[in-house]
Amino acid sequence: MIIYVDIDETICQTPDSRDYNQSVPMNDRIGKINNLYDNGHTIIYWTARGTQSGINWREVTEEQFKTWGVKYHELHFAKPEYDLFIDDKNINSNVFFMESGA
Repeated sequence: MIIYVDIDETICQTPDSRDYNQSVPMNDRIGKINNLYDNGHTIIYWTARGTQSGINWREVTEEQFKTWGVKYHELHFAKPEYDLFIDDKNINSNVFFMESGA
């Protein structure tokens, strides 16, 4: 299975200022996604970091992933900013982690 995962407010808490340097990992959630990786699923992180500001957050994000122990196959940027995403194959991160006990 190919699984796309958001970063901010999904596997880490990020301040409203969107200073991603200040993001704090949610280790239980990272562990849950790492388990999916370990079970053979393809994990692709997709983020809107820098979409609106034009700042390149790749180096910061890759260093965070290394420090936090995030396992993944790909890291994509340029996720659109939106207030509501309607799709037939998505699940709210809070619901996903609540249902799985993480």
